Amino acid sequence: MKLSLISFLAATGYATAASSNPFAPKVSANTAASAYTAKLVRGAKVMRSLEGQQEDGEIDLTNYSIKFEKCQFVKEFAGEEGGGEDGQFLQTKRFIIFRLCPNNSCGSCNYDFGEYLVDLETYLQATTEFVEQKQEAMCETCNQCYEQAYNNDGGDDNNGDNQNDCSSIDVGTCYEECQNIENMEDNGYLDASEFIECQALENNNNNNNGVQYYAGAMCASSGSRIKIGVFTDEECSTLAENMDVESMLYGDNGAMKLSYHKIKSVFPESDCVASCLQEEEQDENN
Repeated sequence: MKLSLISFLAATGYATAASSNPFAPKVSANTAASAYTAKLVRGAKVMRSLEGQQEDGEIDLTNYSIKFEKCQFVKEFAGEEGGGEDGQFLQTKRFIIFRLCPNNSCGSCNYDFGEYLVDLETYLQATTEFVEQKQEAMCETCNQCYEQAYNNDGGDDNNGDNQNDCSSIDVGTCYEECQNIENMEDNGYLDASEFIECQALENNNNNNNGVQYYAGAMCASSGSRIKIGVFTDEECSTLAENMDVESMLYGDNGAMKLSYHKIKSVFPESDCVASCLQEEEQDENN
């Protein structure tokens, strides 16, 4: 599979031609899912075109949802001269393959779909931003419902038309989740999405013998997942074998762990990351 990806990259000139994607998506206005889908597809290379795509390349994206397929990497020569000050002649490039699936068919998505390739960092930045927007909206609604439940228990029924319909919300569960997100660092966790871009790790434990290590996103579990790894170079190209990033994370209160609450949402199993149509229907029904 790695060879086929290399061949595809060479044939399409991905590194220099990603911006030439002819998409001009017809998205409906002002939904987070529509904006996310359009942003991601614009920067992607087409591996399989959608059936029924218009001759001018335009697609009505409101009929499709984003589905993560796999994370893959290739190694290529660092440049014409090769190597560099660090002596590395090969560098690692990481990509995400995703599909545009007809709405409500994410479980199978084996017909009438488009398949696309985008670099890992672009995918993670766009998708975690979308996930964060969903979380913020969820927590805002949850907190309002929590306050309504508290006021109702106290006999305050004066909220009137300003009350939300909280009948379908498990207030106890969502409130606990939102509190955990809000108090993450106090509980000894760092958001793993903060390490999407390759960055230097602070050597707070003084156990690295003066060696500078870096943290960044990488493919894991044969491409079915994404995690934060430890690397020996500032491009996060060379993996530091047998090193755990959590053993190198320290905060004001000591050792820290990573929370993958956002990143794990970018590769859901048998589900889509975002559906424009479903979100629009919810907006219309509210």
